[in-house]
Amino acid sequence: MTHCPLVFLMGPTAIGKTACAIALAKAVNGEIINVDSGQVYRAMSIGSAKPSEQELNEVPHHLVDQVEPEDPYSAARFCDDALAAIHAIRDKGRTPILAGGTMLYFNALERGLAPLPEADATIRAALEQEALQIGWPAMHEKLQAIDPTAAAKIHPNDPQRTSRALEVHQLTGKTITHWQASTVSLLPEPAIKFALMPAVRQWLHERIERRFLQMLEAGFLDEVRQLKLRPKLTADLPSMRSVGYRQAWAHLEGATDYPTFVEQGIAATRQLAKRQMTWVRGMENVHHIPCDDNKQALNCANTVLAQLSAG
Repeated sequence: MTHCPLVFLMGPTAIGKTACAIALAKAVNGEIINVDSGQVYRAMSIGSAKPSEQELNEVPHHLVDQVEPEDPYSAARFCDDALAAIHAIRDKGRTPILAGGTMLYFNALERGLAPLPEADATIRAALEQEALQIGWPAMHEKLQAIDPTAAAKIHPNDPQRTSRALEVHQLTGKTITHWQASTVSLLPEPAIKFALMPAVRQWLHERIERRFLQMLEAGFLDEVRQLKLRPKLTADLPSMRSVGYRQAWAHLEGATDYPTFVEQGIAATRQLAKRQMTWVRGMENVHHIPCDDNKQALNCANTVLAQLSAG
């Protein structure tokens, strides 16, 4: 390749993006920019499936261990950090590979950030109180009536995004979809987009379960116990609302027994994967690469490399 392209490597959780990204980076003289909202936080390694020290040392990684779990980290901040990393990698004549599963971050880079109002604590508290009375699925139905486009993209059990969409409408009188339509791409050039997708859904479900159990064996609950000791860290902060951490925190608070916690953690991870795949399918010009076994990392990287070489 005579030009270092800008590469998106996307896909659902547990599909094998890390191994594929590392193999690809080695093949194209690339560096990896993390696009996983959990992996930006320090002290959150096991539950976020953060690359191991060995993997981090194989090729340069950016935006891993970026902030403390108590600190806010928004899509806007991600865009600033990612764009700086892209330019730094390009200055070295290397290929930026943005790899991860936080589709909101990919979308923010590619489509830009809407000029949304700042959060309003009073409105947000009122929405949360209403949700306690009628439930988040009913709140999602309210959003459906106001903004069906946004509702179609937001899972009924996603309180954070449902609340934000309702809050924006109350603050401005216009839907969040209206504001998002007025954005422009932040990227220096269009990205070449790839998505690892399961050839068989059951294969991914089994892989998610196996990985969650491996996380537990690796000490995931001990990791969350240590996080709970941090005086400024609470269950309602974005870091602790991540899939897996939310269920582990509730379990350690006594809200669930161990078997229920494991069941909920696996189910929540599968729901996350479903949302990620839905988002990928809604994106344009994405090369889908089927994955169906644990030996796919190199094969997937070679498929990406062939597409890049073809132009």
